[in-house]
Amino acid sequence: MNKESVIIIENVTKRFPVGEGEFTALKNINLQFKRGEFTGLVGPSGSGKTTLLNIIGSLDSPTEGKAIVLGKNISDLSHQESALLRNKHIGFIFQVYNLLPVYTVFENVEFALLLQDYSKEERKKMVMEALEWVGLAGMADKKPDKLSGGEGQRVAIARAMVKRPEIVIADEPSANLDAANTHAILKTMKQLNEELGTTFLFSTHDEKVMGYLERIIHLRDGAVEEDEIIEANIINR
Repeated sequence: MNKESVIIIENVTKRFPVGEGEFTALKNINLQFKRGEFTGLVGPSGSGKTTLLNIIGSLDSPTEGKAIVLGKNISDLSHQESALLRNKHIGFIFQVYNLLPVYTVFENVEFALLLQDYSKEERKKMVMEALEWVGLAGMADKKPDKLSGGEGQRVAIARAMVKRPEIVIADEPSANLDAANTHAILKTMKQLNEELGTTFLFSTHDEKVMGYLERIIHLRDGAVEEDEIIEANIINR
């Protein structure tokens, strides 16, 4: 697997205005993430995890420093260029599944492809393949209200993966799942990581999720406290 860096964070600081002052959410962050990593950002609430994910996902930009994602400096991108980067190259999985209730499972996953130049036949093939990855091919015609929590999160994974993105950002993806569903979801993500070479970047408090990570970056008060490589942590591999 090609292990070049797909994300480079150089001296990134992020400040937000608060009243007449400002709050520093990230302080001089320096990190690199290579293709195919399975990495987590870990730390208490307010440590900067989501802020850093938002910058990597081109939903925000640094106040100072550079965030280079797939060769593009996030601060230099227009709104249209940022949207294109997200639409084609980055998948998002959140703790709230954000499924559209009036659409079927198939349509919810297909939604990620509608802004791209695929034919109807190509979209159908890609959606069914993504649903097979997560074990839901037989539920393509169901509506979200007929799904369990674990199944809903699997649809969210399929929606993120259907375009085969280089990077998947998962912000607290197990927050609303029980232990059995968490392990099932993480095994699916790890399998896709290995088969497709996708870089997975998590934000998590969940020790069950941490058990699957190959690298854990500990954040506290907006700074990197520890960057830990886990040599043999992939449980139930």
